[in-house]
Amino acid sequence: MTLNEFFPSLLQNNFGMLKMTVADLSDADLLVRPVTSANHANWQLGHLLVAEHSLVSGCKLAMPELPAGFAARYSKKTVGVDDPGQLAAKAELMALFEKVRTASAEHASNLPGERWQEKGPAAFTPTIASMFEALLGHVAMHVGQLQVIRRKLGKPILF
Repeated sequence: MTLNEFFPSLLQNNFGMLKMTVADLSDADLLVRPVTSANHANWQLGHLLVAEHSLVSGCKLAMPELPAGFAARYSKKTVGVDDPGQLAAKAELMALFEKVRTASAEHASNLPGERWQEKGPAAFTPTIASMFEALLGHVAMHVGQLQVIRRKLGKPILF
């Protein structure tokens, strides 16, 4: 099995876990914080989107355009924003994430073999291969955080 075969299915399965985790959460649910200083699910989804877009783009791979001002709405400066008018709705977040993750998986599927070991876009991603691995771990970490919000809301336990 090659990396071109390995990563695309993992990326789609990983995104499937995220979709399952938020499927029964409403826009209001996405604004619930498990504790006062923790990030709500809406910000976490936007953050994941911005991070993935930035990392994959940083490898000189074309990504779908984010809406104007989207990255600024989901920066470290906005972690305390609870006003739904300043954030994207769940439907917009998930549709945009679907486009971004599909593009990431397509790049993983079609990346020429010699590019996998090229320098990655960040210190924690020394190669392009490690960047794709980081995408998986990043989403998995936040899925765990979202499970805590699900428990607080009394939603069914998924995992």
